[in-house]
Order: sequence, then structure tokens, then C-alpha cells
Amino acid sequence: MIPWDTMLEVLTLQQYNTRLVVLSTALLGLASGILGGFLLMRKRSLLGDSLSHATLPGIALAFMLMVLMGGTGKFLPGLLMGAMLTGLAGVGLVLLIRNTTRIKDDAAMGIVLSVFFGAGIVLLGIAQDMPGAGAAGLEQFIYGRTASMVLSDFFVIAGVTIASALATCFLFKEFSILCFDEDFARAQGWPVHRLDMIMLALVAAVTVTGLQAVGLILIIAFLITPAAAARFWTDQLKYMLWIASCLGAISGWFGSSISALLPGWPAGAVIVLTATFIFLFSMIFGSARGVLPRYLQHIRLKKRIGRQHMLRGIFELLENEQTRGKGRPPANSLVDLASLQSMRTWSKSTLDQLIRQGLREDHIDYYDGHSVRLSESGFGEAARMTRNHRLWEAYLMAYADVAPQHVDRDADMVEHVLSPEIIRQLEHNLPDTVRDSSMPASPHQIKPAEGPA
Repeated sequence: MIPWDTMLEVLTLQQYNTRLVVLSTALLGLASGILGGFLLMRKRSLLGDSLSHATLPGIALAFMLMVLMGGTGKFLPGLLMGAMLTGLAGVGLVLLIRNTTRIKDDAAMGIVLSVFFGAGIVLLGIAQDMPGAGAAGLEQFIYGRTASMVLSDFFVIAGVTIASALATCFLFKEFSILCFDEDFARAQGWPVHRLDMIMLALVAAVTVTGLQAVGLILIIAFLITPAAAARFWTDQLKYMLWIASCLGAISGWFGSSISALLPGWPAGAVIVLTATFIFLFSMIFGSARGVLPRYLQHIRLKKRIGRQHMLRGIFELLENEQTRGKGRPPANSLVDLASLQSMRTWSKSTLDQLIRQGLREDHIDYYDGHSVRLSESGFGEAARMTRNHRLWEAYLMAYADVAPQHVDRDADMVEHVLSPEIIRQLEHNLPDTVRDSSMPASPHQIKPAEGPA
């Protein structure tokens, strides 16, 4: 059990090292969330993975070069510069393969990722065998070592975060059009390749900066998971980037705080697990695309469609009781439940639930288990639904050449989402005989037989 004093000390950032690590990882998460959103929308999530793995050869080469020049090889800016160069080279190679061959993006990224990472492992082995060189500790860039961050790392991360935020603000329109329609942007004269390189340079900067915090293996999760979680909460890119940056910052803050409370838990892995927990929560409860809201929305839509079908069925049964030309059917007539059930593949229990829902919504004012009667408001709603259905049937037969025996099924799939604007457009496009009719005739109704002349 963690003492309350220790927990409060960590959560309020009283210790210098804890404050430095938590703020650094929170800023890194903020920058990762912003740029990860663009990667996700461009369907280039694995590009960050290729970039992170491509940094390993640069770290090893930079170490070897600094040792050959008489240094210790542990100069962090030099190592990060080497990581940046080979990372950009890996991304450039992916783009070159994609643009000059028939190999798809995923295959190109898989090739570059495996080749560069394998080369990095070999070069690290060579670096460890160099005479007079101590390569111990270079593997921290693979798994991350958050606790070893110093004040200079914080300033670097803060600078990258500020640069990413400013670039996103100034180039938001350009990055947005690049995400949604690259061909359109090119046709409009936008410098697509230049914008692409700016975005990739920012991703490379965040990736290299995050090597020490979470490592090159887990940095891809830090780039993509907050953005993927934000996608469940909104359909607008602007708000998605805001949410992704906040979720990334929360992941870094709480992940590093938990690691500080539990010293045996590596911070990089805990940060990624925290981001994954947020992703799972968003996937279930996200207001825009979450599983639970979409399920509830589906249930509500299913109930609404069933209610509308029931009301139209009652109206058509009332209508069949009269011959054409004698006005609207009587609203206060009782409809036999067995006749209503035969109009669709309703079970008795399902129809009973729909009728009781109509009672609660004041669309039905009488139900005894054998017959049902519409209320005044229910009759008006039933007439409106029937008219919309028949307008759409008339449109499909007139303009889509749908046969009368098939048009009812096609109209059933659309009538529940017809807006008033679409109804007005249908009325405008249909012939006068249909447009001026308060209730268009059903193409399925059998006319009564005429008597002898």
C-alpha cells in the first residue's frame, strides 16, 4: 500500500526530478497527439513506426563517429542528430519505394522498418566491440529511460512541442487538405511535397525527442493511441487534434506519475498502457463513434423505424376500408390486431411492444390486446409517414425505373431519414398529379372492381 503522503508528494510534483519527468512526458504527449492526428487521418500510422526504428542505426553510427573523433560517444545532441538523419532517410526511402514502384505503403514500411532496425542492432554490436569505447547504455534508446531525463531534455521537448503547435496553427488549412484529398491539393497548386516534408520533419522531431522518454519501440504507440482515442469523440479534425493533444498529455502525466509511485514499473511502458486504457474507454464511451453510444443509437433507430412501420400499417388498413375518392379514412376506426400483424413479419410480442410504445408517445389512444386505434396526433403522424413513403415510391418509379413490385422495399430503406428539405424537393420534381395530391395513391393498392356499365 502506497502511503498517502508519498502519493500526494508525487501528484503535486513536489520533488524536482518527478516534476521534471512528469512535465516533460506531458509535453511530449501533447506534441505526439497533435502530429499523431495528422498521421492517422493520412492513413500513415505505421510511418511513425518506420521512422522510430530507422533511428537506431543513426544512434549507433553517431556513437561510433564521436568515438573515432576522440570523444566518449555519449554526447546526447550528437546521438539525437544521428537518429534524426537516419530516421528521415528511412521515411524518404519509404516514400521513394511507394512513388517509384508498385509496392504498397504497408509493404514499403515493413521493409524499411525491418532492414533499418536489423542494421541498427548489428551496428550496436560493432560499437560495443570498439576499443576504448563504452557503448553501455545505448540500449536505453530502444526501451526508453525516463528517469534519466535532465533539464536540457525538458527544454528540447518544450521547444519541439511549441514548434509543433505553432506549425499546426499556421499550416492547419494546408495540413487538413493534405489529409483529406492530396490529389485535389495538388490540382489546386498547393506545394504538396513541401508540406509533406514539413509534416514528416515535425513527426521526426517528436519521434527523436521521445526516444529517451519511451524508447523507439513504444514511441509509435504514443504517437497514434491518443489520436485514435480522440477519433471516437468527434468527427471534426480541429476538435480531434485538441482532444488528442489533451489525451496525450494526460497519458504522459499519469503514466509517469504511476511509474514514480511504483519504482519497479518502467515509465515508458506505463505511459503507453495509460494511453491504451484511455483508448479503450474512448472506444466504448466515445460520443461520436463509441461502441455503446452507437449501439444505443441503433436501438433508438430500430424502435423509431418499427413505430413508423406500425403507424403506416394502421393507416393503410384504414385506407383499405374505403374506396378511392371518398376522402381520408376515418381516424377513430378500430384496426384488428391480426390484420395489422399480417402486414409485416412482426411477432405478437414485438407488435405488442410497438403498440405500447405508441401509447406512451400518445400516438395510440386505445388498445385491448385485439384491436388498436390511433389518436388524433397518431393519425397525423401516420398520414405524414405514408405520404413520404409514397412520394419516394413515385420518385423511384419515375426517375430510377424501379418496378412497382420492388419499389416498396427500396422506399422502406430510405423513408425514415427523409428530411423536410428532401420532401420539398421530391414534391417539386414529381408530376403535378402526385405533387398536388394530399395522399398519393399506392402503386400496390388493388382498385375495386367496376360494376357493369
